[in-house]
Amino acid sequence: MARRIIYLLFFVSVFTEVIGQDPTFSQFYANSLYLSPSFTGATEEYRLSMNYRNQWPAVPGVFHTYSISFDKAMPSFNSGIGVLATYDVAGSGNLSTTNIGLLYSYDFNINREWHIRPGVNFKFYYLGLDIAKLVFNSQITGSGTTPSITPPPFDNVADVDFATSALVYNDRIWGGITLDHLLVPKTSFYGDDAYVPVKLNLYGGMQIIKKTRLRQKLQEVMSVAINFQKQAKYYQSDIGLYYYKDPLIFGLWYRGIPLMTSQAGDAIIGLIGLKTSTVHIGYSYDFTISNLISSTGGAHELSLIYEFNNLSVGQRNKRIRAIPCPEF
Repeated sequence: MARRIIYLLFFVSVFTEVIGQDPTFSQFYANSLYLSPSFTGATEEYRLSMNYRNQWPAVPGVFHTYSISFDKAMPSFNSGIGVLATYDVAGSGNLSTTNIGLLYSYDFNINREWHIRPGVNFKFYYLGLDIAKLVFNSQITGSGTTPSITPPPFDNVADVDFATSALVYNDRIWGGITLDHLLVPKTSFYGDDAYVPVKLNLYGGMQIIKKTRLRQKLQEVMSVAINFQKQAKYYQSDIGLYYYKDPLIFGLWYRGIPLMTSQAGDAIIGLIGLKTSTVHIGYSYDFTISNLISSTGGAHELSLIYEFNNLSVGQRNKRIRAIPCPEF
């Protein structure tokens, strides 16, 4: 019965108006370019990030999201450039969404303490479906009396998209806004009125404990952060706490603040990470606390970040000022 319901929902989505939604990562700052183009180049020099999310493993089918990004700081130009690719696949028919974007950010000095960092992301959007992997009602009816259901031919969807953002920060506080899907890409296989609506992200936080040692290397930091996002009529809010004690990071998030989330009391998220001078590794688990607690299996998320540089001592003195947000 559950399988038949899924197929029915698929056909409703194909032949009626659809408003698509974006996947969400719990480790926002481990996939910072996905959160905001303003983070492009906010690193020592080079940064390679890889992220994987397995959403609702107990539900039939797959709900997997992959992300890979590479960005470079350009201190001489107060800028950063990068590339970001995401691939999201859902269901037994491999309904997939692919985005590949080019990103740029620029860092302005407002005064001696505060900076503002706008960013942009120009991207290619592609929506695909392998209909041969779907199983229809006529294929599972024992009597064979149900008429065969064969959808008309369709083409996969390709479009372009654009996102912009702005980030304000000092040594201990940060806050930003991102507007994504400003070109409203189409998502209908049959040319109907289906699209990805504009998404709004508001995020920020502050370091409430900060201890350093020789050469300003962070030794102990505690940060509080919040992330709010809205897309069409759906909205979600997360609030969390990070604690870093060299080399380990621990995090605890609550998703579903009442009156600020479509689904109040959605999940509690636990995080553990390891941070070295070049490699950051993180794992998080979303524990569902809504009425879906026994149905979804939560969500698993993994992140791997590799930072490296070949800067001389003089060049390091000219590097872009570090943003105080967490790494996961």
